[in-house]
Amino acid sequence: MAVSLLLAACGLFVFTIYYTVQWLARCRRRYHMKRQNGCLPPKKLAQRDPFLGTDVVMQNLGAAKKYGFLNLLRSRHAANGLTFTTNTYFRTTINTCDPTLIQNVLSFQFQDFGMGPLRRKSASPLLGRGIFTTDDEIWAHQRALIRPSFVRAQVTDFSIFGHHVDQLIALIGRRNYEVDLQQLFFRMVLDSNSEYMFGESVGLMSENASEAATTFHHALDYAQQGTILRLRLGNLMFAHRDKKFRDSCSTVHAYADKFVAQALEYRRSQAKLPLEKREKNEGAREKYVFLNELAKDTDDPILLRDQIVNMLLAARDTTAGLLAFVFFMLARKPEVWAKLRADVLEHYCEPLTYEAIMDMTYLRYVVQETLRLFPPIATNSRMANKDTVLPVGGGPDGKSPLFVAKHHVVTYSTFVMHRRKEFFGEDADEFRPERWEGLRPGWEFLPFNGGPRICPGQKFALTESSYTIARLLHAFSGIENLDPTDWREQLTLSLTLNNGVQCRLIPAAN
Repeated sequence: MAVSLLLAACGLFVFTIYYTVQWLARCRRRYHMKRQNGCLPPKKLAQRDPFLGTDVVMQNLGAAKKYGFLNLLRSRHAANGLTFTTNTYFRTTINTCDPTLIQNVLSFQFQDFGMGPLRRKSASPLLGRGIFTTDDEIWAHQRALIRPSFVRAQVTDFSIFGHHVDQLIALIGRRNYEVDLQQLFFRMVLDSNSEYMFGESVGLMSENASEAATTFHHALDYAQQGTILRLRLGNLMFAHRDKKFRDSCSTVHAYADKFVAQALEYRRSQAKLPLEKREKNEGAREKYVFLNELAKDTDDPILLRDQIVNMLLAARDTTAGLLAFVFFMLARKPEVWAKLRADVLEHYCEPLTYEAIMDMTYLRYVVQETLRLFPPIATNSRMANKDTVLPVGGGPDGKSPLFVAKHHVVTYSTFVMHRRKEFFGEDADEFRPERWEGLRPGWEFLPFNGGPRICPGQKFALTESSYTIARLLHAFSGIENLDPTDWREQLTLSLTLNNGVQCRLIPAAN
């Protein structure tokens, strides 16, 4: 017994000495790295609990519950400058709205940062190992699989969009023109994007939507809410015990699995055909199916499922959220509605073409102004995968080099950055599409991310949104706001409206 205790004590002593030496060596290395690069410490957010940061976490959760998390971020930046740090549960987070710092993290020093294990763990129940949770070679492979599916030929084909916008216009009429447009946009976009991706629409716009479709739609929403809560909890994620969340993730996966099985069967059937007949079938097949194209490159059902859930969720929320905010503002800005409708009618044609939409200059301004004030991904983050130095962010003015230790997180807010007056004018908080007549922003305007991880589907989302807006402005001569309140944020994986878009649309005279 005595010998065992002695050996254990010796082992503990050696272990302690080893890690103490490692810690001292790391501290010395970091000291010299900071000194050589002229790094200065950034500002720190005043915290009652400087170690665990429970006050910051509770403040974040409380603000989110009252639909005010983004305004809380703005107030923190107003008080602490472009870049400051917070400490929560022994993890340091660098908060920034500085476009130079963001550009270095996302582009120039891309290899120094990644999604990190915490983000993967929080999102994995829903998103698995999809493109939005992975890094390095896995991410690069998945990006390569997805990119060919967003070539111009597919993005500018309005045959799928058109059918679902027809359904939307008809449904608005059946509801006597008084609707919550956001709710309808989410259903329509899920219908059109599921048809593009799966080859078959979910069918939510139908008066007789199936129970499976409705269940999938609700499960997708609830799983998203649970994912963002896990992200906010950070290291306290273990406290998230929600059976409905897990069940919702399983429902989403089961729905996607059905289409993955069909795509793999298609792959197997094509593989059995002679090459000449396979090429003939490819040439004759009119309908593009995103999942079938992915299945040509991999037969891993889990990889395919994770990819399709990631892309379906991103495509639905980005496009539907953008459309909702556009019409939320149009309902409150009759002069913008009138100017936009005149622009649409001037260039409108039947059937509506991509070229006609590109000629609608004011429509582009309205979309850009909406993305500025209400960016789809209002906040985002990256984790340092090594000790590194950023050229700005340090010192009391945020202009000195900043040392970033391995595993420290950089959180950046496009919502705050897009409302900075030095970039967008004294009226930066106002919705004024005309500002884009002479505006050519760089990294200070980042609605679809930047660098190697820039959204591969941004053109798809912009085209689908612009097409839908143009069709609705052609079909309806006016819009009346039925909600006197200001917008309330709904932050899940993207930014949407908690209060929806309550309005009355006035049909155009034939």
